[in-house]
Amino acid sequence: MEHSEKVQARINYATTYTTKTVFPGRTNHHNTLFGGEALAWMDEVAFVCATRFCRKSLVTISSDRVDFKEPIPAGSIVELVANVSTLGRTSLVVDVNVFVEGMHKDDKHKAISGSFKFVALDEERKPTPVLDGVDL
Repeated sequence: MEHSEKVQARINYATTYTTKTVFPGRTNHHNTLFGGEALAWMDEVAFVCATRFCRKSLVTISSDRVDFKEPIPAGSIVELVANVSTLGRTSLVVDVNVFVEGMHKDDKHKAISGSFKFVALDEERKPTPVLDGVDL
């Protein structure tokens, strides 16, 4: 298998799906998903995806342009999909799309999107290559 095929296979393997429900304790005063809760869910699924990709200790160093396209009402089903989009030597970016659907109808569509950047750390908590033995 060629180098780029191996990296693509790791990216495909790392793609992560998480499903949540929006219960009243996760909503704001408008009875929609609290934005901070959505960001926490997105960072968590992005972290799992990044970890599955490189199997290293990671820290989130930034999030970039999170777009809240529409409010997500209480009682909704939410699916978060995370995939590695950009690789650096010691960092990687994970894009996260958040889909919403009604509890009792087939109407799944994208409501939020954003990206999260992670840095891989060694035992001394210093940046280390994302993939061992691979020049990116």
